[in-house]
Amino acid sequence: MTARRDAPVIFMVHGFRGDHHGLLRIVEALPAHRVIVPDLPGFGQSRALKTMHDVGAYARFVGFSLAALQLGSGTVLLGHSFGSIIASRFAADNPEAVSSLILINPISAPALEGSSRIASRLAELYYRASAALPEQLGLAVLGNPLIVRGMSIFMAKTRDPELRKYIHGQHHAYFSAFAARDVVQQAFTASITGTVRDSAQQLSMPVLLIAAELDDIGSVPEQRALAAMIPDCTLRIIPGVGHLIHYETPDTAAELIINFLKERNLWTWN
Repeated sequence: MTARRDAPVIFMVHGFRGDHHGLLRIVEALPAHRVIVPDLPGFGQSRALKTMHDVGAYARFVGFSLAALQLGSGTVLLGHSFGSIIASRFAADNPEAVSSLILINPISAPALEGSSRIASRLAELYYRASAALPEQLGLAVLGNPLIVRGMSIFMAKTRDPELRKYIHGQHHAYFSAFAARDVVQQAFTASITGTVRDSAQQLSMPVLLIAAELDDIGSVPEQRALAAMIPDCTLRIIPGVGHLIHYETPDTAAELIINFLKERNLWTWN
């Protein structure tokens, strides 16, 4: 199926330490749409920025990309995980630039204060240790396949062995594709200090939150509290899945996206 002219363009922002590959299963489930998924600066095939890799810089990157691609105000902006912080920041600062905002596994509470604070504190120690070591040793720690596998096991909730194998393979292939150690450290700091709550009340466009029942990084009560802060918000919770909606239930996420766009008259199906 080719993209339909009446279907709005969807611009996606991936999560921390990922790249565009992580969102491809959702892209494949949205064949009627033109979908654009760039690698964030410093990750995947994108070069690092000359400034700090923080939420503000990444939000400016989104704005630069939308302008460079000449995408109009009918564009739908989507962010996953850390990408939800970036997307919400851009949308709050530039409400005229997009028609709506979709956040998948949104970061709903500060990592060091919310339901995942113990795991977040351990991750903070891990990234601090990798930054304190000599560069080559620090890079080896960041890319250690056993640690990457441990992160993958922690996040995956599916009991399907083939899907778990696929998820672990994706993380092994793409989770360590970054330009430099400093990029990872800076982006991690941004990911644990910022939340969607920082921009929630300034979001004037329709917002869809696609949350997960078993998300260790954002509990259901935290997601409901976040939804209550956003003026025009629809919250949908997918049962039996955690922080990897994009891998485990991409078809469900795509269906929720399509229904939301149609219900809010953001896509007039002809």
